[in-house]
Amino acid sequence: MNRRLWWKLCATLVLGMLALFWLISHLTWETEEAMSFIAESHQRTLRSYGAQAEALYNAGNEQALSEWLRSVQEQENTWAAVIQSDLTPIAGSTFSQRFTEGFGLGRDVSWKIHLYFAENPTMDLPFSDGRTHFVIQLPERMRPGNYWSPSRLLLQVVLPFAVLLLVCLLLYRHLMHPLRRLELATRRFSEGDYSARVGADLGARKDELAGLARAFDGMAERTQQLIEHQRQRLSDMSHELRTPLTRIEMAVSLAEQQQGDQLLLERIRGECNGMRQLVEDALTLSWLENESPVLRDESLDLTELVDSIVDDARFEYPEHKLNVQLPASARLSNSSHRALGQAIENVVRNALDHTPRGGSVQVSLVERSGVWLLSVADCGAGVPGDMLERIFQPFFRLSGGSNEGRSGFGLGLALARRQVQATGGSLSASNGAQGGLVIEMRLPRGGLQT
Repeated sequence: MNRRLWWKLCATLVLGMLALFWLISHLTWETEEAMSFIAESHQRTLRSYGAQAEALYNAGNEQALSEWLRSVQEQENTWAAVIQSDLTPIAGSTFSQRFTEGFGLGRDVSWKIHLYFAENPTMDLPFSDGRTHFVIQLPERMRPGNYWSPSRLLLQVVLPFAVLLLVCLLLYRHLMHPLRRLELATRRFSEGDYSARVGADLGARKDELAGLARAFDGMAERTQQLIEHQRQRLSDMSHELRTPLTRIEMAVSLAEQQQGDQLLLERIRGECNGMRQLVEDALTLSWLENESPVLRDESLDLTELVDSIVDDARFEYPEHKLNVQLPASARLSNSSHRALGQAIENVVRNALDHTPRGGSVQVSLVERSGVWLLSVADCGAGVPGDMLERIFQPFFRLSGGSNEGRSGFGLGLALARRQVQATGGSLSASNGAQGGLVIEMRLPRGGLQT
C-alpha cells in the first residue's frame, strides 16, 4: 500500500521536532551566556571603587578608608571590605606562579556570573601589592540577567508555540489543498458540471490524497458516461415510441374515415394519447431530475393561470363541481408560465380523478406572508398518513379507493412537485379534516422560497 503521506508526515514531524529542540537548546545557551556577564558600565564602577579603596589605603588614612567603605555599603546596599591575604606555605611546599597570579578572595569583575545562584557573588579587586584586596558583594543593581526569566519564557514557550503553529499551518495547507480541490470538483459535479476533475490540479503528487483524487476522477468519468448513456437511451426511447404511436394514430384516423368500430377506435386513440403523455411526462421528469434547471425567467398573473386551468377542467369533467376562490389579481415574478401551468393542471386533474362523480373539488388561492398559497382539496378517500410523501414518487400507486377504476397517481404529482421546485416553490400533501386529500402549493411572490 502506498504510504507516501505517512512518511511525509513522519519526516516532517520527527525532523521538525529535532530541529526545534536543537534550536531551543542552542538559543537558550547563547542567551544565557550573553546575559551572564556584568555590564561594562558596572565593571568600570567596581574598578573605580577598587582604585579609590587602594588610594585611601596607600594614603594610610584608615579613618577615611573606613568612612568611605561605610558610604559605599550604604549607597549600594551591600557589603564591602579591604582585606589582606597572607598566604604561608608549610611543609616545604611552594606557590606556583599561576596560583600566585590567579589567587583571589572573590570573583574577577570580568568573570561569568551564574544566573541560577540565589545569592550575589563576592567580587575581588586586588591592589597592586598583590596581597591587599577590595572585596564587595555584587550590588543587586549590577547583577546580570535581569531579563533572563522573560527571555527563558520566550524561548521555551513562545518560540516552540510559534514554530509548532507554523508546522501545523504547513501541514494543514499540504493536506487541505487536494481536499479543497476535491470539494470544489464535487460541488461542480453535483451542480451538473460532469466534466469536473481533480487529478490535473494536483500535478505530480503521488500520495494517498492523490490516490483519492484519481478515484474521484474515475468515479466521475464513469458517472458521466452513465448519465450520457441514460440521456441517449431516453432520446432513443422517445424516438422509437413516437414512431409507432404516430403510425397507430394514422391507422386509427384511417379506420375512423372508413366507419370502423367507433368504440374500439376511441379506446385505441385514448390509449395512444396516454402512451404519448407518459413519454412526454417521463422525459420532462428525467430532465428536471438530471439537469435541475432553474425556471424563473417570467412574470405572470397566477389568478389568470388558475382560472384558465379551471375552465378547461370544468369542460373535461362536467360531472364534477369545482368551487374556486381566487383574488382579483395575483402577480408572480421569477417563475415559469409553462412549468407552473402544467404542475397546477396535474394537481387539479389528480383531485378530479379521485373525487367521486357528483363530488366537488375546492380550489383556493390566498396570500400569506409574501407567499401565494394555492390549495386544491378533493373529497375522495384520502391517503394513509405514512404515504403522504410517497405519492410524490414517480410511478407510485395506491391500491383501490380511486374513481372509475383508476388506481394511483403515476407521474402527475411527481412531475408537479419537481416543476414547482424548479420555479422556487414547494408542494406538499395532507389529509383534510373532513376527508379527502389536500395539495398545497407554496409560491413566493419573488419566485424564490427561503
